[in-house]
Amino acid sequence: MKKYFLLIFVLIIFTNSYSQIYNYPLPGNGEFRGGMGLNWIDGELHYAVHLTPEFSFDKIGIGLDLQLNFNQQGKLRTEDFNEFSDYLRVIRYLRYGEKGDPAYIKLGALDYYTLGHGSIMYNYINSPTYDARKAGLVFDVSFGKFGFESIYSSFGEAGIIGFRGYFHPFQFTDKENLPIIGQLEIGASFVSDFNDKAGIVAGNFSFPNNIFVPTIDEGAIKIVGIDIGLPIISSNNFDLTIYADYSKIINFGQGIATGFSFKLKNIGLLNLFGRFERRFNGDHYIPSYFNSLYEIERFSTDSSSNTFKSKASLLIARNVSDNGVFGELGAKVAGLFYIQGSYQRLDKTPKSGILHFVTEINPKNSSFVIRAGYDKINIGNETAIFKLDDNSYFYFEYGYKVAKYILVSMLYNWTYTPLRNANNDIIGFKPQRRVEPRISFVFPVSY
Repeated sequence: MKKYFLLIFVLIIFTNSYSQIYNYPLPGNGEFRGGMGLNWIDGELHYAVHLTPEFSFDKIGIGLDLQLNFNQQGKLRTEDFNEFSDYLRVIRYLRYGEKGDPAYIKLGALDYYTLGHGSIMYNYINSPTYDARKAGLVFDVSFGKFGFESIYSSFGEAGIIGFRGYFHPFQFTDKENLPIIGQLEIGASFVSDFNDKAGIVAGNFSFPNNIFVPTIDEGAIKIVGIDIGLPIISSNNFDLTIYADYSKIINFGQGIATGFSFKLKNIGLLNLFGRFERRFNGDHYIPSYFNSLYEIERFSTDSSSNTFKSKASLLIARNVSDNGVFGELGAKVAGLFYIQGSYQRLDKTPKSGILHFVTEINPKNSSFVIRAGYDKINIGNETAIFKLDDNSYFYFEYGYKVAKYILVSMLYNWTYTPLRNANNDIIGFKPQRRVEPRISFVFPVSY
């Protein structure tokens, strides 16, 4: 299902600036977004109505995302609400706190979630396409001496459940105030995908209906891990931590990652952060198995060529050990811009590169804003990084404030749309390009 948006009128209420990539509205502030426009779905004209308000009350925040499409006879397009998850996706998020707070709870769309150091789950997105949005849950709590991180990817279907518990062992002894060793952290993780297609590694197409029939199914993919981290330096301006992770994919392979992370902070308006690690991967093992495009990679079929793809089958194919590297770097200048990028690849395996990039340039009190994000997997030659294909997710938006309350912007989005069989089950995804010119009316609000 391909959509071409020719004109969208969006009403947006901001506080002091445009929405930030990683920032929620300040307590006592909100953003009401709504509008209407024209929407072509499979060549048929629809009239679209959008409501996307967002509000923050102390530590509690809520964001909604309702899209209604009416045909030319004024009837609601029922395909948008034919699954339980379609109703849940109206809740963009309901949260308490923010990531990094002693308590953080978020219900709804989950964007770029990382568990621990990311050896098992890194930058996971539960809804890479609007047409198959999901509502999940993140629940992180820190009690100081110990805590946990957890994720449940989807309430509408069987999906991913992840948990990491951690503690600081010396905090329970008289050595708790010792430099360095007193903050030693030890963690243990378990992540599993219970989707019924998660473990399919072989199959064929039956005739004459040309329906895919699995012949080898490993069942739920289960990964366990342990990790240790030691903060070498911790000051007002610089933090340095070394760490090591061990992960085991049950019934498959295992791997080890060692590295360091750093934060350079409070240097004027500038904050820098980064990570580098070396990965030692055994056969039948993939590091950061649950990544940003995992929901696309999990399983798909192509009946026209009688072929299928699955993430689990890649574990079977990776029959030799192959080490790799991972690097991440980010910078934030308060009131000006934010940028973050990471890249990882294996030493010998072709098409093993994975790129993540996100940025927002939004100078305070300026007349323009630029936002961009790019995720790409299965990169072979680095020259292929800039080619958009079925391994890519990309968005770019440029907006210009032509008047006090009016913003004109253009959004380009390379995303995915689901492919469904006769039973309305998702059997795969195909790339989808969206171009959206926008006229936005901006009004500040606080309460």
